[in-house]
Amino acid sequence: MSRVVFLLLPRLHLLDLAGPAQVFSTAAQLGYDYRLSYVAEQEDVPTAQGLPVRAGTVWPDLDPTDLVVVPGWRAPTLHRHGHVGPTTIRRLTDHHAAGGTVASVCAGAALLGRAGLLDGRRCTTHHDLQDELARCHPRARVVRDVLYVVDDRVVTSAGIASGIDLALHLVAARHGPAAAARVARSMVVYARRNGDEQQASTMLRHRGHLSDVVHRAQDLIDARFTQRLPLAALAASCKVSERTLTRRFTAATGLTPLRYQHLLRLERAEHLIGHGATAEAAARAVGFEDARMLRRLRATRPAPVHSTPPPSTPPGAPLHAPLHAP
Repeated sequence: MSRVVFLLLPRLHLLDLAGPAQVFSTAAQLGYDYRLSYVAEQEDVPTAQGLPVRAGTVWPDLDPTDLVVVPGWRAPTLHRHGHVGPTTIRRLTDHHAAGGTVASVCAGAALLGRAGLLDGRRCTTHHDLQDELARCHPRARVVRDVLYVVDDRVVTSAGIASGIDLALHLVAARHGPAAAARVARSMVVYARRNGDEQQASTMLRHRGHLSDVVHRAQDLIDARFTQRLPLAALAASCKVSERTLTRRFTAATGLTPLRYQHLLRLERAEHLIGHGATAEAAARAVGFEDARMLRRLRATRPAPVHSTPPPSTPPGAPLHAPLHAP
């Protein structure tokens, strides 16, 4: 997804465009490889908020790693607005057929529907437009009351601010939840990942706070959760005392730093076990000396984790580092 192309239609909502664009541009500023482009069927595009925007009319060359995003537009009814020519429709279908990802925000789902990309797939849109989307595209399976839905490289989101959630999800899917959390933190928004099911990722579930010290500690634990992390070293890296870090961390997340690390290890171990690893092998892969601690953690957890796993162990990180209990 090195290039993100926004397809702009008349009367588009500014936040439908600006929210995802801010996510990917922030990711680029943080060192992730994204280049943003804006295309339309005419250079000057009126917006629903009255501020015109300008886009190119020539599409860049795309490859399967790229993303096309269709922001939504003000649409009392879907069938009377948001129409484009057959060449633009073909751009969407060809990109998806070549292995690329296509996404929409709000009413943008209607354009994906006209391109046939919703047929047989789960999708969503703004709650005011869901009934009409279902009527216009009966072969689509419209999912209600969710922020976004992902189905076979077709990603649709509810509306307005949900485009931010969609974009954060795509960053997390490519670079891991810790990267999405860094972007969200830079944007001062919640690192939410509520798609079509309850948010489950430990990394993101405990990022809904504004404590910079705790975010710094979480960044370090997220990147090195398989390693030995003494509380003293963790506190020193955050330039606070051990007692202060523990107090602030618990107040912000409801967990101690050690418990947070344990949950990250448990989540990764559950993923490995779900893909055929033994409990002993999974325990060692996430940093436990043996499976005893992992079994205790699994026994006290209500249900196994079914979310997208956190990133794999960073290159060079030891797989068998003993757990240090601060």
